[in-house]
Amino acid sequence: MPHCNTILSQLLKIVGRHEFEKIASAHHEGQRLRKTSRWSQFVALAFGQLGGRQSLRDIESNLNAQRQYSYHLGGTPITRSSLARLNSRQPASCYEALFYQLYNRCAKHAPQHGFRFKNPLYALDASLIDLSLKLFPWSHYALGKGAMKLTVGLDLRGHLPAFVTVTESKKADSECAKLLTLPKGGIIVCDRGYNDYGWYKSLTGQGVFYVTRQRSNATYEVIGHRAVPAKSGVISDSVIRYNSLRSRQKQLPDVRQVVYVDADTQKQYTFITNHFKLSAQTIADIYKQRWQVELFFKWIKQNLKIKSFLGTSKNAVMTQIWVAMCVYLLLAYLKFCNKVQASLQHIIRLLALNLFAKRDLIKLIKAEPPPDQQQFVQAALW
Repeated sequence: MPHCNTILSQLLKIVGRHEFEKIASAHHEGQRLRKTSRWSQFVALAFGQLGGRQSLRDIESNLNAQRQYSYHLGGTPITRSSLARLNSRQPASCYEALFYQLYNRCAKHAPQHGFRFKNPLYALDASLIDLSLKLFPWSHYALGKGAMKLTVGLDLRGHLPAFVTVTESKKADSECAKLLTLPKGGIIVCDRGYNDYGWYKSLTGQGVFYVTRQRSNATYEVIGHRAVPAKSGVISDSVIRYNSLRSRQKQLPDVRQVVYVDADTQKQYTFITNHFKLSAQTIADIYKQRWQVELFFKWIKQNLKIKSFLGTSKNAVMTQIWVAMCVYLLLAYLKFCNKVQASLQHIIRLLALNLFAKRDLIKLIKAEPPPDQQQFVQAALW
């Protein structure tokens, strides 16, 4: 039987150690670390995410209990006091940089988004991460509540978080959107919470397309009509010009308006976009994909640790969120590169039960039985 490192060790090898150390050096503050390292911090936090650990003590005690299997993880065992200190003092930007490096690697193996056009397609939305105002006094939101805002631009090629910002909860959605750098030719779909004429104009100037819903109180004039396909849910396809004071001040270019009735619910929707070449039906279908980012938020809140935190400082909270995003990309990379049919939820549940098992990672997630079980199955067949 071939020798295998632990499942956790095999998974973390996806993160190039040399590249990680370069990132860690670039995002280090203060004196040189002597008794621990950023890699040990990452191993501990990734273990906490995958294993569903509840506290620093929980992480420390479980890693110590598996010390005989942790040789190939690299680094040194980390105490909860050292982990708390690193979480609080060393910049979370280290894991933000690691996240974007992992995304660039993962995107090369991701499947396409399912539409005929080749433009990258992103679904944009934000979700509040509730915090206790008593424990996190810096996170004041409203009515005695605390929260952070997680904004995600989800790449629909593989449903990968391509652009992520973690900001104060009071920051407006449209202001968070302006922090994102979108590629030329990309299409971004978002809800009415991102309505900002200045942002729309900026996207058009950058060669980026948007699809969103029109506000019910918008004032405009119709300056042209486009042909509507027969026997479709499209009621009208027009070119409009906003005539409100704000739109004139922002000098928003003319936009396309598509009015659509959903065949299942009979509900009418009015979309606006700066893309004039795609069919009206495709515009409606693109907006339906916005729901994928809602499903992403639901998944990470159910399967990763971003609802309870290991530290009370802002940097500790952001560190834990960025590590969770990195773990998500590790799972996606594992799935795409090995063409695994199982869902990410199934994969993370398998890993949680086998983190320190010495068996082949790929065979585990592809549901192939261990060698001894294979021999038993073959004997049973004979």
